[in-house]
Amino acid sequence: MGTLPELFSQWFAARGWSPRPHQMALLAAVQGGQSALLVAPTGGGKTLAGFLPSLVDLHDHPREGLHTLYISPLKALAVDIARNLTAPVEAMGLPIRIETRTGDTPANRRARQRAAPPHLLLTTPESLALLLTLPDAGEIFAGLHAIVVDEIHALAGSKRGDQLALGLARLSTLAPGARRIGLSATVAHPTPLRAYLSPTAQAEDVALVQGAPGAPPRLDMLLPEGRLPWGGHMGLASMPEVYRRIRGAGVTIVFVNTRAQSELCFQALWRLNDDNLPIGLHHGSLTVEQRRKVEAAMAEGRLRAVVATASLDLGIDWGAVDQVVQVGAPKGVSRLLQRIGRANHRMDEASQAVLVPANRFEVIECIAARQAIAAEELDGDPPREGGLDVLAQHILAVAVAGPFHPDALYAEVTRAAPYAELTRRDFDDALGFVENGGYALQSYDRFRRLFRDSEGMVHIRGPAAARQLRMNLGTIVETPLVKVRLRGGPVLGEVEEWFVSTLTAGDCFIFAGQLLRFEGLDALACMVSRGGEGEPRVPAYAGSRMPLTTHLAARVRGILHDPSSWPALPESVREWLRLQQHQSIMPPRDGLLVETFLRGDRWFLVAYCFEGRLAHQTLGMLVTKRMERLGMGPLGYLATDYVLAAWSAFEPTGIERLFEEDILGEELEAWMAESSMLRRTFRNIATIAGLIEKNHPGTEKRPRQMTMNSDLIYDVLRKHEPDHILLRATRREAAAGLTDVARIGLLLARAKAGGIRHMRLERASPLSVPALIEEGREWVAGGAQDALLAEAADLVADATDGAEIFSELLANVTEAIPPRGDRDRARRPRDPKQRYNRFVRTAPKNYGAPT
Repeated sequence: MGTLPELFSQWFAARGWSPRPHQMALLAAVQGGQSALLVAPTGGGKTLAGFLPSLVDLHDHPREGLHTLYISPLKALAVDIARNLTAPVEAMGLPIRIETRTGDTPANRRARQRAAPPHLLLTTPESLALLLTLPDAGEIFAGLHAIVVDEIHALAGSKRGDQLALGLARLSTLAPGARRIGLSATVAHPTPLRAYLSPTAQAEDVALVQGAPGAPPRLDMLLPEGRLPWGGHMGLASMPEVYRRIRGAGVTIVFVNTRAQSELCFQALWRLNDDNLPIGLHHGSLTVEQRRKVEAAMAEGRLRAVVATASLDLGIDWGAVDQVVQVGAPKGVSRLLQRIGRANHRMDEASQAVLVPANRFEVIECIAARQAIAAEELDGDPPREGGLDVLAQHILAVAVAGPFHPDALYAEVTRAAPYAELTRRDFDDALGFVENGGYALQSYDRFRRLFRDSEGMVHIRGPAAARQLRMNLGTIVETPLVKVRLRGGPVLGEVEEWFVSTLTAGDCFIFAGQLLRFEGLDALACMVSRGGEGEPRVPAYAGSRMPLTTHLAARVRGILHDPSSWPALPESVREWLRLQQHQSIMPPRDGLLVETFLRGDRWFLVAYCFEGRLAHQTLGMLVTKRMERLGMGPLGYLATDYVLAAWSAFEPTGIERLFEEDILGEELEAWMAESSMLRRTFRNIATIAGLIEKNHPGTEKRPRQMTMNSDLIYDVLRKHEPDHILLRATRREAAAGLTDVARIGLLLARAKAGGIRHMRLERASPLSVPALIEEGREWVAGGAQDALLAEAADLVADATDGAEIFSELLANVTEAIPPRGDRDRARRPRDPKQRYNRFVRTAPKNYGAPT
């Protein structure tokens, strides 16, 4: 175990604490000269453990200069950690300076940090990348002893993680003696994460320190009173029960899965808020000021609840949170545990959490998640290989800092785990692109950014290229966004450009917890006013839906296949599954169930794949292309997290041919060549690689300009240099990430090994009805919708009261906020508008209440 100075032992004892075993084990590993990954439950003192070796070393060997670099995925987290770390440093009288450096740091403070670095500098991956472009970066980091990477699981495997890995490799060149410490509460694959943290990309060079498991969480499941919805994913039917849980607790975080869902749930809770409880809203499209206001109110205990998306998954440590409510299925065990850890934030006390499934399939998913947590199983994919676009940006950043030799930089880059298998060809092509744009673009002077001297050293061509790099550095490429500005008032946040393009003057939509009326689009913003009439819309955001993880999907299939596990399910779900057994069969654990049936003049095919919405969307494209080739006349398809459904003019036969593994060959290539997805992917990659500028001195490019520029360059490269490094990166990213091809491959292999069970039915089966209802409004028009519901009612008429089922289905076709006054009228003596206004008048700040 590590050696703790007497001063530190006294500090622990004065607070009635004693160092935890994992804190001492990490101290020992670092004092022994090792890098280490600490995996410990939330509330176990991971952050203090990460800094303890640095504090002890600075106590024993005082010195000036930068000693420890702390890297957080969130600016707010870095600021909070600095504040919390200052307390023990001041209490022990340690002469240690702690400062943060983020995009919000004033220029004068940044200049002072450069001239006289603090002992502990807390920053983000983007700010680190900027620091490494400074000509004196070698001097700043020469004395670095330790690097602490917090929430490392949230970075590894992402493009931000690729950027950080390359930055860490650069730091190893500048400060080869610096030890690395990784901190995480949820790690499904510790070995790849150790390799990611390693200075050599070898896992064995990083010690694994595991803390004792914390108290298991208390997980309840909350179902709506009355009927359990068949379809939909918003969970609005359970809002009365959620509101009662909020009223009965001190502080609650209500987590949801999408920003649109957060707006709807927030509105629904305020319609029920008879007690005028201070309830806030937090998601990534709100302005930074609004988010910070909510965070401050939570930290100060001025909110009873906040409705949040993943924007608070890695939030500030709020010890006063009493419970977490997860509305909608969790989609992943690790993600759920991360959210549950927001409650209590103490290792030895059980976190209280409530799961609120939105429909019957989600009930099964919630049960599967509870089982996985009880079995202490985590999920998640191991980190993938690094992006070539990030590599190109890094090469230019290194050149900005100073000349380099390609051989030395290649050796350095391959010491970063995401690039350990990088071929010299890919590296040279990326370098060539940064140097002159590549064969097809080298005649354009704007793409010539590097040059080589007679000794083979690579230099930046001029200050303009360096300035452009610094202005566009980073890997976060936003979908084209438009600011939402209140007429005569402030900016409320941002929505995606495509959503604004669908609005006409007078349309209403819900955003920032308010009902807004669209007035028009000016050169800078979407102009709105408060209020409006008609059915409001809710902005949706591309990529905001989280897919069902492979591990959790396997557990869902296992529950469906094994009737002995059904007693854990609610009676309405058990009855639903028994009806499926009567009408068809249950989806197998290892094979694939495909049902076909005729409805009206269309044939439907429903495949129970359980591989997540993203994989099903891609598979739907491939299956319908093959159906077209085989003369089945496909008319459309839909995808949910659980099933893929397609409909056609002619009966699907020879089902095995539709799910052969070779579908990932010709059909995939043909679809990707035709799809606009590749153009969108190329725009993002070209932006990160520096081919397309987001910002230019004195101007900011509009998203439409960037799209037009990237489309023109994309067409030129496809025609004249189809093997260009950025086109290769585009195809690789589309295949590996956007289309979830790997999961499709696993599904097709499972279907081949376990067999495909084709059931030709007389009508829709019970398991198929939720999917058809959930997406029905996108393709069923007019009276056809009623026909679908009537058919579903007929389906279960033999076993239950058909009229009751018809009524239930009809109520769940489309989830929406109930009209004013229609829900619980007797319970609500005041109009919601009055309650909102009263809250705004009496609360010290407006936390996003609808007005």
